[in-house]
Amino acid sequence: MVTRREFLIGSAAALSSSAQARPVICAFSKHFQWTSGIAEMAEVMVSLGYEGVDLTVRPGGHVEPNRVQEDLPKAAEIIRKAGLKLPMVTTRYTDASSPEVETVVKTCAALGIRLYRCDTFTYDAKRPLPVQLEEFRGRVKELAALNRRYGVCAIYHTHSGPGRVGASMWDLYLLLKDVDPDAVAVNFDIGHATVEGGYGGWIHSTRLLLPISRGVAVKDFLWRKNEKGVWTPWWRPLGEGMVNFRQFFAMLKQSGFAGPLQVHMEYPELGGAARGDRTIQIPREKVLELMRRDMETLKGWLKEAGLA
Repeated sequence: MVTRREFLIGSAAALSSSAQARPVICAFSKHFQWTSGIAEMAEVMVSLGYEGVDLTVRPGGHVEPNRVQEDLPKAAEIIRKAGLKLPMVTTRYTDASSPEVETVVKTCAALGIRLYRCDTFTYDAKRPLPVQLEEFRGRVKELAALNRRYGVCAIYHTHSGPGRVGASMWDLYLLLKDVDPDAVAVNFDIGHATVEGGYGGWIHSTRLLLPISRGVAVKDFLWRKNEKGVWTPWWRPLGEGMVNFRQFFAMLKQSGFAGPLQVHMEYPELGGAARGDRTIQIPREKVLELMRRDMETLKGWLKEAGLA
């Protein structure tokens, strides 16, 4: 029989656990490559209200893969001393046999970084999809085996677009459903999910993939015609597009998601920061103003959903 004291202690623990079950708002370091280095980047992120960092560990990123053993520990120390968490990094790997992948995984594990974003697969339009999915499944299992050895997890980003494995979301579920989600999981991008299923498809995709998601990315967009008259996604500041963030964050709250929530700012007004340029074409103050507006919008939605 549970005593009243035990019940109260258990209730308090449950409330405490519930209060802690919220996303960690992370800056994607690609958008901050115009800063003078890791220290200034971290300082800017803190000033904008971020809680963590998704650090690029890939060619041309903040850490070059061939220098990961030397440079990632230094970067991690600077980021954490600034008061930011470092729950994940972004890489270009898809296979356990990729050059340097084991070194990167091992270094992340030693530093307590448990998540890394891997690269995506591409379909060959001339071959049957089921055959290709079976081949991809074998590669995923090999990557999962490597990750289990070091206690880390690869998260597969849900990009939109023709030829992308995972764009339709259902194929990614089929690819990962028999894989340990603590070894290979999903980085669910609600912007790309809405590109692929703007009416109701994104709702089904969210329900399907959130249980095996260890990361979430947010961005907003509208459809518009490009200079060739072709309809394409036009990335916008948060709140200026068609992504239903209020409904999505309510679903995120219900799921108990507490991983890194990465803010992707890919709209052209950022003067090159969206692309990861090292030199921006507009005043720094304007870039920070736009980034701060995104953060204020995001935090408002998260508070509304009980996630802040």
